[in-house]
Amino acid sequence: MTRRSGLLALMVGVFLAAPVTVQAETLADAMAAAYENSGLLEQNRALLRAADEDVAQAVASLRPVLNWQFGVTAQRPTGLFQDEISAQLSVLGELVLWDAGRGDLAVEAQKEIVLATRERLLSVEQEMLLRVVQAFMNIRRTSEFVALRESNVRLITQELRAAQDRFDVGEVTRTDVALAEARLAAARSFLAAEQGELARAQAEYVAAVGRAPRSGLVAASVAAIDRSLVDAQGLAQQRHPAIREAQHTVAAAELNIRAAEAGMDPTLAMSTRLTVDEQGDLSTNLGVTLSGPIYQGGRLSSLVRQFQARRDAARSGLLLAADNVQQNVARAWSFLEAARASREASERQVRAATVAFNGVREEATLGARTTLDVLNAEQELLDARANLIAAQVDETIASYTVLSAMGVLTARDLNLNVQLYDPAAYYNLVRDAPTVTSEQGRALDRVLESIGD
Repeated sequence: MTRRSGLLALMVGVFLAAPVTVQAETLADAMAAAYENSGLLEQNRALLRAADEDVAQAVASLRPVLNWQFGVTAQRPTGLFQDEISAQLSVLGELVLWDAGRGDLAVEAQKEIVLATRERLLSVEQEMLLRVVQAFMNIRRTSEFVALRESNVRLITQELRAAQDRFDVGEVTRTDVALAEARLAAARSFLAAEQGELARAQAEYVAAVGRAPRSGLVAASVAAIDRSLVDAQGLAQQRHPAIREAQHTVAAAELNIRAAEAGMDPTLAMSTRLTVDEQGDLSTNLGVTLSGPIYQGGRLSSLVRQFQARRDAARSGLLLAADNVQQNVARAWSFLEAARASREASERQVRAATVAFNGVREEATLGARTTLDVLNAEQELLDARANLIAAQVDETIASYTVLSAMGVLTARDLNLNVQLYDPAAYYNLVRDAPTVTSEQGRALDRVLESIGD
């Protein structure tokens, strides 16, 4: 009786004692590391820089164009047997004076595409950070499950020894020992399964964050959401990058239609040519040309209709994006409420299972309960604690999912301890289309070299 009382007291103590773990890394630390290490972010930042260059190229089309040309000509006049060879070096210049606004419209359309690409970068950032939250919390879930299973194996091992001792003195039958042996085998199987889940969770963490987790993870709290569902949906309509990306895509499509329509108007251009021949004689000419389309087989009209169709598709995309954001906020909100209710129910389950376990323990010390009763009560308490851990993790993930659905799961909104990427920095360097030899061009070279390194 004394041995059984001591064993059951040990079991309760293990379950009720708070675990002491060396904890080093917070969820904010993990998200900051992922922000700095993410290859996906780097890929989309490079795509944004490429879009910035489209603006520079559109601006360049409005400027004078200078080219050089060197030519050698050989000809044999009639009746002569010797070729006459001449050479000349020319500098050619051309400037569009008026194009019905096509060039300016092209620049503005590319600017809208840049803004849309920036919003797409924010969407990728949100997806990346939400993946980090899920990976971080799954590490916590599986590591605590492993700890529970290890505790379970130790406790059942102790119970098996106690049952064997009681069987040796004739207090219980062989059945009690066999029950404990079966429970121990099952507990070891569950432990091995949870250890495998932990290994997979750690691999996902490395993929999401860019490095392995540190010695310990600080338990993350539920994200603060101080607004109602209606307010959350209203904020999402204003802030979500998917909606803002679609808005800029529509604006770019409208500008492209106007540019295509301007393509049917005349173009006024000025050209100049400066030539030096082999004798050093210099000649110049300057001309102004007014040109325009007469008939191009219907291509220009087709371009207008094509851009109109793309504008209509972009508008539909905007409506779909708004609907999807609205639906995603509602879905994430319902998941959060369900997770919160599950966590509250699990807390009540743990309290009730603890009371039941204590009761079975006391009854077992009086001989009114069997080994099977103790094992069952212990298993119910284990299940209750596992359910509580899972519910707490689900609630935290659901809260960050709500932030993502609202469009505010970004490094800036979360105030992460990182150097925020400035999407306008590179654009400001290239928007005026600097040449390679300019100071701004040399600064660009240094920026690109540092990015490459």
